Amino acid sequence: ARSRTVGELLAPTSPFDKKCGRENWTVAFAPDGSYLAWSQGHRVVKLVPWAQCLNNFLLHGTKNGANAVSTRLPRQNSESGQKNKPCEHVIDCGDIVWSLAFGSSVPEKQSRCVNIEWHRFKFGQDQLLLATGLNNGRIKIWDVYTGKLLLNLMDHTEVVRDLTFAPDGSLILVSASRDKTLRVWDLKDDGNMMKVLRGHPNWVYGCAFSPDSSILCSVGASKAVFLWDMDKYSMLRKLEGHHNDVVACEFSPDGALLATASYDTRVYVWDPHIGVILREFGHLFPPPTPIFAGGANDRWVRSVCFSHDGLHVASLADDKMVRFWRIDEEYPVQVAPLNNGLCCTFSTDGSVLAAGQDGSVYFWATPSQVSSLQHLCRMAIRRVMPTGQVKNLPIPRKVVEFLCYQI
Repeated sequence: ARSRTVGELLAPTSPFDKKCGRENWTVAFAPDGSYLAWSQGHRVVKLVPWAQCLNNFLLHGTKNGANAVSTRLPRQNSESGQKNKPCEHVIDCGDIVWSLAFGSSVPEKQSRCVNIEWHRFKFGQDQLLLATGLNNGRIKIWDVYTGKLLLNLMDHTEVVRDLTFAPDGSLILVSASRDKTLRVWDLKDDGNMMKVLRGHPNWVYGCAFSPDSSILCSVGASKAVFLWDMDKYSMLRKLEGHHNDVVACEFSPDGALLATASYDTRVYVWDPHIGVILREFGHLFPPPTPIFAGGANDRWVRSVCFSHDGLHVASLADDKMVRFWRIDEEYPVQVAPLNNGLCCTFSTDGSVLAAGQDGSVYFWATPSQVSSLQHLCRMAIRRVMPTGQVKNLPIPRKVVEFLCYQI
């Protein structure tokens, strides 16, 4: 089945605008669904209110939605004091933008730093931050409501390829870089760098927190998939199975599964607690042998993300296709065409998939399905119980296999 197009936001172009430098390497939704941000290329990040985007798509159709957004949205007046009213921003980050991440604060989550007496910034409940990772190794932190620069973090020596905030509202930020390291920052401590995670033999392409913020997954060149204990800042285990560079990763909403995308033309779904591959979604048939795993350049998988129902995975590959997979089926349930796609992510409510390409963003309706009571119970249990505890439950073997996503 072909996925239904919802809309598109097109980057402005001039007759002499070169295509290089306009790549959209990252697209992100705010945790509360209020904003959409993407890198338009040429150092620019665009921030637009997501609800107004959807309204414009409905009013003007998919083709005119981008023009309607760019002309009709009110721009933020930084002196107006209307901080919480969603307004459009265009942010010049000063260098090529490789990564974006939204972070929101929970005041009762205390900073991990020793000295908590004095801070330049007091992050409140209504605070919404945008972190941007740049080509020169810097990370800039912006106030989403005002578009003002708050922090400039300068410890990486190479491209900051990915960023992720801890989902628990602690404003712990992790950055993945081509300098082979991951760095952990505490934004409640004015951006203090808390830890450097070393272990990757080559470039680090991506990182993702588990839903409870206890585990971090990082992926990179040399087939690397690492899991880190974020309480002790130590490596838990290395997952082995991919045959080429691993470029993207994401946990399922209940934390029981981990999806990784690789240039070996495959998406693997793992049980991160025991390091076992549960599913394989292939983008080339027959699948390439390990010795030729890097040869099928037109099937490299660029991005992967989990839907919020825990049942669907979206992948984006170099064969000009976006695919929607069910975690219990071998073949895609829906597909959509996209040239030169580089990144994808689901909206906060899971109803729309956004994919970035050449400075523009395209949107598709995601497969809609009512989750069974069995699956909802499984997700509720797996949010609080790792695989080892589930296997020790005094329940029938078939139920254990279902809870462990093995059937």
